[in-house]
Amino acid sequence: MIIPAYDYDIRFPANMDANKRYPVIFTLHGKGSNERNMFGLVEPLVEAFIIVGIRGNLTLGAGFQYYELRSLGNPIREIFDQAIQQLEAFVQYVTEKYPIDAARRYLLGFSQGAILSMTLALTMGEQLKGIVALNGYVPEFVKTEYPLKSVTNVSMFISHGEFDGVFPVRIGHETAKYFEPITSRLTFKLYPIDHAVSEENQRDFVKWLRADAAVE
Repeated sequence: MIIPAYDYDIRFPANMDANKRYPVIFTLHGKGSNERNMFGLVEPLVEAFIIVGIRGNLTLGAGFQYYELRSLGNPIREIFDQAIQQLEAFVQYVTEKYPIDAARRYLLGFSQGAILSMTLALTMGEQLKGIVALNGYVPEFVKTEYPLKSVTNVSMFISHGEFDGVFPVRIGHETAKYFEPITSRLTFKLYPIDHAVSEENQRDFVKWLRADAAVE
C-alpha cells in the first residue's frame, strides 16, 4: 500500500453521484500555515468540486511548510526538488483513490503554495487542467534547469497584491511576462492589497474556476 507523503483534509460535495467523477482542487498553503486555513478560500466551490487540502510535511512554528529557504526567494534546492516529486506522486495517489476526473485537476496555492503550483504546472503540463496562483513566483532554477512540459493548454489564474511587502509587485509582472508566451489561457490580475487574498480576489478566482471546469 502506498503511503502518501502528506497529511490532507478532503471535502466532498454533499450530494455526490456514485456514478460520477468530479473535478478536484488541491490547495497548497503558505509558509507557516496549514491546510485548514486554505479551505475558506474554496468553500464556495465545495458542492461542485472535491477539495483536497495538502498540509506541508515540515513543521514551522505552530504551522507547516513544504520546503525550507536559505533566504527569501531562495529555496533549499534539494528539499524543493523532493517536494515537487512528492506532490506529483500525491496528486496521482489521490486521483486514483477517490472519484476524481483526471481531466479536471486544479491546484490552488498561496505564497509558497503558489510557487509550488506554478512549478507543478511546468513539470506536469497537461496532466493538470489549471492552476490558481496567489502571490507567488517561479524560481529561476525551475525555469533554467528543470525539464519543463508544455503549458499551452493549462489554464492559469495568477494574481498579485499591488502592495505586497513579501514579494514586490514587480515579481507578479515578471511572472505574468514569463507565462504569457507559453500559454494562451492566462488570466493575470492585480489587487490593491498586501501579501494576502481580498474578497474581490476570491470572487474572481471562484468565478474563473467554475467557468474553466464547466460546473454550475
